[in-house]
Formats: sequence, structure tokens, C-alpha cells
Amino acid sequence: MAHYAFLNSNNIVTEVIPGKDETEIIDGVTPQQWYENYRGQKCIQTSYNTRGGKHYGADGQPDNGVALNKNYAGIGYTWDGTGFHAPQPFPSWKLNADSYLWEAPTPMPTDGKLYQWVEADLNWQLIPDAPTA
Repeated sequence: MAHYAFLNSNNIVTEVIPGKDETEIIDGVTPQQWYENYRGQKCIQTSYNTRGGKHYGADGQPDNGVALNKNYAGIGYTWDGTGFHAPQPFPSWKLNADSYLWEAPTPMPTDGKLYQWVEADLNWQLIPDAPTA
């Protein structure tokens, strides 16, 4: 089943709905065209299985499927004509041009402990007494 993201005039996602697959034709138009005509609002197809510019299978692993529009759209995401990206989480984070995911200026430690980003320090802070992964 396909999903469609509706955009406001600033290309911000306002709603995501399930809908007809793009291969289906409704009254001579694609589902995307039909939804746009019906709602009077621009919409873009989005894939629930796309994250970071990769398509993921039912097992949660990347597969050879089509990665549609970089990321699955969410309310508040931005469409830039190439892909969807979430709102910027912190002013110092940069958008990765390939994955459309936000990256901290310092990578998060990968020691199995839980951390939170501290923008004032531009660094990760260990969350005390948090269970480890």
C-alpha cells in the first residue's frame, strides 16, 4: 500500500495517509494526481520502508527495493523536491545530502550507553543511571 504526504504552501508535510498504489489508475489519472485534485493540495508519495535514502525489507534490513524520496514523510517534515527530511533538531546539526538525516557535529559514542545531545557544549552527555543497550 502506498502512502501520500500532503504539503502546505511552504512544502511542509501536514498529513500522511495510506492510499492506492501508483500503478493503479483512477478515472484516467494516477492516485497522486487524484488526491491532489480531490484535496486541492499538493501531495507526494512516500514509502514506509524508506529511511536515510535506503529501502528496508520486512526483516528491518536494507534490501534492493526502491528508496522513495529519501525518508518516510512525517508531519512537520520538509519536501525540497528531492526528498523528505525532519525538522532540524539542533542549530549545530547539518543535513546529510545523501541520507537526508540530521548529523551532530560530534558523532554519538557507540559504547552501548545512552547519551543526550547538549547543544551548549556541542557534545554528547551520558545519561546517568540509564539502562544500557
